Amino acid sequence: MSLDNRPHYSGGCQCGAVRFHVEGALGGASVCHCRMCQKAFGNFYAPLVSVHRDAKLVWTRGEPKKFRSSNFAFRGFCADCGTPLTYEAPDGVALAIAAFDEPEEIAPTVQWGLEGKLPYVDHVHELPGYATEDDPDAADFVNDIVSYQHPDHDTEQWPLGESS
Repeated sequence: MSLDNRPHYSGGCQCGAVRFHVEGALGGASVCHCRMCQKAFGNFYAPLVSVHRDAKLVWTRGEPKKFRSSNFAFRGFCADCGTPLTYEAPDGVALAIAAFDEPEEIAPTVQWGLEGKLPYVDHVHELPGYATEDDPDAADFVNDIVSYQHPDHDTEQWPLGESS
C-alpha cells in the first residue's frame, strides 16, 4: 500500500525496457478468447485487467509501441522484446495480467469472446503435468540456463551495469 492507503501495482515487459506503475484500484480482470486477442498475445486467450478510471497509470521506464488493431483499439507492446502490454479502447486501458510483478494477485472473473474460444482450452488442466526439474533429459539444459529476463520488481537501471 502507498502512504495514502491506495493500492499500487508495478510490472513491465520481459526485457525491462518498459515498466509501469498503477496507483489506485484496478477494474475487472478477464480473459478474452476473440481471434484478435489470440493473435495479439500469440496465445489461446488474452488475460487482461482494466485500469480503473480513478487510478493513475504511469510508464516508469520507456513506453509501449502501439499497433492499431482495429478502428477502435490499439495494442501496446515492448518494441524490444515483443511482450504484449496493453489493450487501449475508447472506454479505457487494460493491462496484460502476466506483465504485473505479482500476477497471482489478479484473478480473472469473466470470459469474453467465447465465439473464438479454441475447443481444447477447457481441457488443458486435464493434461499430464510436470515440474521443469522432473525431466531428467533436460537437466543439463535447465541447469545451464542464464536468464536475462527483468526481475519481478522495479530496478534503478536495467540491464545491470548500464545507465537507464
